[in-house]
Amino acid sequence: MKLGVSAFAWTAKFDRSHFRLVPLVKEMGFSGFEIAMFDPADLAVKDIRRAFEASDLECTVCAILPAGINPISPDSAVRNISVQHLVRCIETTSALGAKLLGGPLYAPIGYLPEHRPTKDEWSWVIEAFQSVCDVLDSCNVTLSIEPVNRSETFFVRTAREASSLCAAIGHPRFGVTIDTFHANIEERDIADAVTSIGPHLKHIHASENDRGPLGLGHVDFRRIVTALKKIGYSGYLMIEGFGYSPQEQNGPGTLWADTSVSPETIASTGVRFLNQVLNEVAS
Repeated sequence: MKLGVSAFAWTAKFDRSHFRLVPLVKEMGFSGFEIAMFDPADLAVKDIRRAFEASDLECTVCAILPAGINPISPDSAVRNISVQHLVRCIETTSALGAKLLGGPLYAPIGYLPEHRPTKDEWSWVIEAFQSVCDVLDSCNVTLSIEPVNRSETFFVRTAREASSLCAAIGHPRFGVTIDTFHANIEERDIADAVTSIGPHLKHIHASENDRGPLGLGHVDFRRIVTALKKIGYSGYLMIEGFGYSPQEQNGPGTLWADTSVSPETIASTGVRFLNQVLNEVAS
């Protein structure tokens, strides 16, 4: 298993002002750094790739669908635009030098129509994802579907639902991201959920129940890592916690994170904790 940290600890809008973080993340002992993607056009792709390559740091991407993009919209024109957006996300991921694009790419965060998922919606999202399989192949990118909690989506909330969607798409470039923050809400047992996904599991967001420093909440990472070893998982444990920085207005934790917990604390505490857990499980 590899260790990484998400730029969400610092910011939701990764730009040139954050390039100073790339060597810092490498010095902390990480091999991967994840950046957010909303509109691919907003990213300084060539400069980001150069910065990562200069520090020998692997890039992964977490994409959030922006306004107007919805693969399960009842409007066919919106669905068509959404497929075009997915293609741009995949191509931009490849241009960044990344091989994994993850996130809740089936529906916008906060899209909560007052019904359960319909057969039409499942057909639409399967059709949308199947239509980008060739692009994934040509770009050598894996798309990892992230279930999120019921306050943020009605569509894919659990590991079982995400794995079922991958099976329905039927292409090896699709997999599942488990975010332990969301799973802490939606799964009865996160370790069992991990085991149940098996080869569909492509990525882990290691997050405490309050998005704070790992090891200070009640998520049982030792059982989760044990389950990951059981299924032979070799991907990232990507820390996704939110710190507080008064200089960073685009930080996810700006309005609510503990003001004594900096983004650097999220990263440094997390890497020490995960290394300890990995060593304990190995022994």
